[in-house]
Amino acid sequence: MQECELIKSCPFYNGQLKGDKDNIDSMKEKYCKANNLNCARYMVFMALGKESMPKELFPHEKNRAYEVISLG
Repeated sequence: MQECELIKSCPFYNGQLKGDKDNIDSMKEKYCKANNLNCARYMVFMALGKESMPKELFPHEKNRAYEVISLG
């Protein structure tokens, strides 16, 4: 797969969400650079648009993404 199309503007990728650096680096590789289809942020973006994406949503929080989408 290719790099996520949102990588340049994503608050997660660009360091605006705080967390363990090793976990964040691992998530960037897994979700942002390899397979954005599994990213919770990308799921919300595709379903509801960028304006509906919670700023503090991490890529691995799929259950939270499903909740946001269901409330859409």
